[in-house]
Amino acid sequence: MEERTLIVAGLTGGIATGKSTVAAMLKAAGAVVIDADQVAREAVRRGSAAWEKIRQHFGPGILAPDGEIDRVALGDIIFHDHEQKKVLDSIVHPFVFAEVADQLKEIAARQKDAVVILDVPLLFETGMHKAMTDVVLVYIPETLQLKRLMARDQISAEAAMARIRSQMPIEEKKQLAGIVIDNSEGLAETQIRALAVYRDLFERR
Repeated sequence: MEERTLIVAGLTGGIATGKSTVAAMLKAAGAVVIDADQVAREAVRRGSAAWEKIRQHFGPGILAPDGEIDRVALGDIIFHDHEQKKVLDSIVHPFVFAEVADQLKEIAARQKDAVVILDVPLLFETGMHKAMTDVVLVYIPETLQLKRLMARDQISAEAAMARIRSQMPIEEKKQLAGIVIDNSEGLAETQIRALAVYRDLFERR
């Protein structure tokens, strides 16, 4: 009997494209999902090494009353200052990469034939896509991205565009991705596409 192998695919998108929704669909289908955003949140918990570096660089103004990182306050800085965003990334990303690597080892030891989805918002920006055979992009046009982000976060067009512009343009990501899931036509259509992607990955184990 042929031995099956671990399949690891990257999942990314742009802000407000619906990546988390697709990740949930893939998880429901049977994939093991590693959420890089969650890993990053854990990495910057109060008292951690990353938290200390962030506090030292950005100052106490980015801390909430309980001492945790105030993501809104920090976001207001990095979404409008690319250099500050690069500083934050340089602090957080090494901790995230190390934890993701540890989780992959644990999954491989436990379930060698799993389909693993690395849910990474900044997959292309960090260069993590270069180490992956399969990259799945959740796509919607930028005009719809802007509309959904404004509605979701109740922010102005200017604030929403600043957040969108802090990432690689969605059209550039579309050119780099091997698999594209268009999420502009409604959840039913998106789920059909997501399940088709999962089946393809599952059959290639």
